[in-house]
Amino acid sequence: MNLTQFHRRKAHDVRIGGTTIGSAHPIAVQSMTNTATADIEASVAQVKRIADAGAEIVRLTAQGRKEGESLEDIVATLRSDGYDTAIVADIHFVPEVAMIAAKYVDKVRINPGNFRTTNGEVEALIELCRKRGVALRIGVNHGSLAKRIFDEYGDTPQGMVVSAMEFLRICRKENFDQVVVSMKSSNTRVMVQAYRLLAEAMEAEGMTYPIHLGVTEAGNGLEGRIKSAVGIGALLSDGIGDTIRVSLTEAPENEVPVAEMIVDYFTRREGEFTVNHPEEYHPTEYRRRSDITIPITQSEYSPKFKIIEATGGNPSAEWRATILNMDSRQPVIIKRKYSDNDIEAVAVKAAADMGVLLLDGLADGVWIEAPQIEAKQLHEIELMILQAARVRFSHTEYIACPSCGRTLYDIEKTLADIKARTSHLKNLKIGIMGCIVNGPGEMADADYGYVGAAAGRITLYKGREVVERNIPQEEAIDHLIALIKANGDWQDPE
Repeated sequence: MNLTQFHRRKAHDVRIGGTTIGSAHPIAVQSMTNTATADIEASVAQVKRIADAGAEIVRLTAQGRKEGESLEDIVATLRSDGYDTAIVADIHFVPEVAMIAAKYVDKVRINPGNFRTTNGEVEALIELCRKRGVALRIGVNHGSLAKRIFDEYGDTPQGMVVSAMEFLRICRKENFDQVVVSMKSSNTRVMVQAYRLLAEAMEAEGMTYPIHLGVTEAGNGLEGRIKSAVGIGALLSDGIGDTIRVSLTEAPENEVPVAEMIVDYFTRREGEFTVNHPEEYHPTEYRRRSDITIPITQSEYSPKFKIIEATGGNPSAEWRATILNMDSRQPVIIKRKYSDNDIEAVAVKAAADMGVLLLDGLADGVWIEAPQIEAKQLHEIELMILQAARVRFSHTEYIACPSCGRTLYDIEKTLADIKARTSHLKNLKIGIMGCIVNGPGEMADADYGYVGAAAGRITLYKGREVVERNIPQEEAIDHLIALIKANGDWQDPE
């Protein structure tokens, strides 16, 4: 990582249909459908909406043979209708479906937690991908590491990197370089550390595979956008990332303009900086620079904090250099003025700029100036940024998946219903997951979990433990509230 100026990490070209990613190319934007892949007409229509919104790459789940075979007609219809959008198949649990999907799509995403490395199935998939010119994504999920990896490393960033490197070494051994890698987590601190460790590990072994960035289960609304911008922005500011997806629990086409805003914002990061104390910077572990226990917002400012205002074209690096050049450990609050009239633009840009300083433990507060935005709204944005960076929890956090063709209920409506009844609670994390693929694992640090178990059925979790299975969906939120009350975490709205 270069602390003096911005430059993108070197990544070789990987061709995904008509789109090529790598450090010599602009960062590509992608999204994922939430239609049932077996519903060809609905899936084609949604891919078109996502593509029309500006996405260059679209992913569809293929959880079984029927969905895998449906990809043939989906791709053929899109091509005949003039859409050259790169199509990706997302595979979990059933490795043989990857072989079916690879016959039709431009890229196959596999989860190392569901594939074995000892029976030749990875090598067979690589050979098919090579013959057809299909790219491969090694997509590690924080919540679904292989048991042998989890038993040794736990669900840690280190375990995620070990899992990815094992598969990347197979690709290198097979002389197959059309590979992309990702390290997804709903925890922004875990996500950023995992990607940085991965970049270090790949560099140590001379690997230049492109990197796909994303924060899983970010939620919806302004909160979901801020959480995504904190994690993705932190890595883009390091020069890490060649394609991104903003995962929102909304219509997938809504993800695209947010991702484009982030990419455009990082197109130019100008400025060169002197850093006097690089030894004080610890990018792959969280260390607080000061002894401040509760990071602050502008309304809580006191003279004990030093204000550092960034005015240049690379605010994250400007703040970092200034802090690392300080000879004292005086707590600091980072400040920047934004001229945008749109609250979403202010929130996304501020989160992308400021989040990395909080994730790295360097900053102790945030101060956003935007004269055209109400002070109350700015205060809420500041609190959301602090929470997204996991340094201060001021409201209920919803770890909600964006949904896909595996989702077993209307997750967007359910999230809204759960928020309506629980958003007044403090310092709780509630996971709302569409199915079991990412469900129990990705919401591992949630206090309570609401997970689709079957059509119209919900399973509730307390932490990692199942509390109640197969509840009729129409009763499930009441059962969730009862569970929260039974564990003493409920308080009545004021």
